Amino acid sequence: MANFKIFIAEDDVWYSEILRYHLELNPEYEVKTFDSGKKLIKALHEKPDVVTLDYSLPDTNGKKLLSFLKKESPETQVVIISGQDDISTAVQLLKDGAYDYLVKDDDTKDRIWQTILHIRENASLKNEINHLKTEVQKKYDFSKSIKGNSPGIKKVFSLIEKAVTNNITVSITGETGTGKEVIAKAIHYNSERKKEPFVAINVTAIPSELIESELFGHERGAFTGAQTRRKGKFEEAGKGTIFLDEIGEMDAGMQSKLLRVLQEREVVRIGGNETVKLRCRVIVATHRDLLVEVKKGNFRQDLYYRLLGLPVELPPLRARKEDVLILAKHFIEEFAKENGISPKKLSEKANQKLLGYSYPGNIRELKAVIELSTVLADGDEIEAVNINFPSSDPLADLTLEEKSLKEYNNVIIKHFLNKYDNNVVEAAKALDIGKSTIYRMLKEN
Repeated sequence: MANFKIFIAEDDVWYSEILRYHLELNPEYEVKTFDSGKKLIKALHEKPDVVTLDYSLPDTNGKKLLSFLKKESPETQVVIISGQDDISTAVQLLKDGAYDYLVKDDDTKDRIWQTILHIRENASLKNEINHLKTEVQKKYDFSKSIKGNSPGIKKVFSLIEKAVTNNITVSITGETGTGKEVIAKAIHYNSERKKEPFVAINVTAIPSELIESELFGHERGAFTGAQTRRKGKFEEAGKGTIFLDEIGEMDAGMQSKLLRVLQEREVVRIGGNETVKLRCRVIVATHRDLLVEVKKGNFRQDLYYRLLGLPVELPPLRARKEDVLILAKHFIEEFAKENGISPKKLSEKANQKLLGYSYPGNIRELKAVIELSTVLADGDEIEAVNINFPSSDPLADLTLEEKSLKEYNNVIIKHFLNKYDNNVVEAAKALDIGKSTIYRMLKEN
C-alpha cells in the first residue's frame, strides 16, 4: 500500500522527530508531524490513514481531538500516546474509538511500528473484502446472471424487481436445478442489504439434532462438544440475508422453534438466556409444494403463512424452451473464460438435440451437458455427437434425422412402453390412444 499517510501530533519536537525517523524507515510511509491540534486539523483534508496523538497537546486534549477526528475523518485510525499510565482513561478512549493506547517509554516506537502494521493489514483486508463484495454484486446483477427471454423467466425478473425494493420475506419454489439460490443471491445483491452478509444454509445438509445449534447458536457447555460459544446463522447474517434452502424438509419440532423466532424477531442461543434481536431478511426455498405439505400435515400452516411473503415460482427448463440455446451459449462462454480457451459454436444438429431434450435436472443438467460437450468437441464447433444426456432419453434424438410418421410413432410408443415397464394400459393412457393401436404396432414389429 504505497503512500500510507501517518500524521504525528506531538508537542515534544525531539520525541516527534524520533517517531518520524523510526517510521520513515519504511519507504511506503509518508509521515508528517504537527505540534498542535489546530495544525493537525488544518491538514485533515489530506486524509491520513493513521494519526498518533499525544494525549496532552498545548491547545487541546486527546479526548476532544479524538472525538473530532472520529466525526470528521472516520476512516482514520487514531493511536493515543500518553505520558500517564491511567487504565480508566485508556479504557474510555478505546471505547470512544481509539485503535490503541500507548504509554511513552523506551519501547513505544517499536510498539507503534507493530500497531501500524496491524492497521495496514486490517485496511488491506477490508479493501480486499470490499473488492470481493463489488465483484459478487456484479456477478449477481440479475439482468446478467439470470439468462432467458421466455415469458416464465420474464415474470421472475418482474418479481425480483419488486423484491429488491423492500424487505418482505421471499419464498422461492421450483424443481431441483432451476437456480433457486441464484435468485436468492440476485435479490440480496441488488437490494439495500448488498454490502451485508449473505448466509445460506441447506436444511437437508444438517443432521436434525444439530440444526437448532446451526441456526440459533449455542453457549459454551450447552451440550457435549460445545467447548466455545458459537453464533448461529441468524446472528451471522446480521443486517444481511439468511437463505434457508429446502425449508420443506425441516422436521415438525424445528418448525415450531423457527416460527417463534420469526414471530418474535429474536433468538436465544442454546444454553443461554440473552436474547439477540434479528435484523436480517429471510428468503426460503423448496422444491416441494408447501401448501400440499400443509394439507398432508407435514408442514405447519402458521409457519407456511409466515414464510409465504412474496412467492417466486421458477419454471422448469422444459417449460422455457426459448431459453435453452441462450443458456447453452452462456455456459459455453463461461466455461471458455474459466479455462482460457476460445468459445465454441453449436452446430445446427447440436441445437436441435438440445431443444429436443426434456432436462429433468433443469439448468444444472444443461450446464453439465454443455461443459462436457465443450471438452469432447475436437474442433471449434460442438456437434450433436458431442452432446450426451445422462438419462439417455431416446426422445432427445427424435428430430435429428428425418423419419416417416409411422417411424416416429413407433419410437414414441416404444419409449412409453419402456417407461411404464411394458404396461400397455398405462402407456395408452399416457399417450391418450387406444390399446389396440399399441398392440397393432407391436404385432407389426
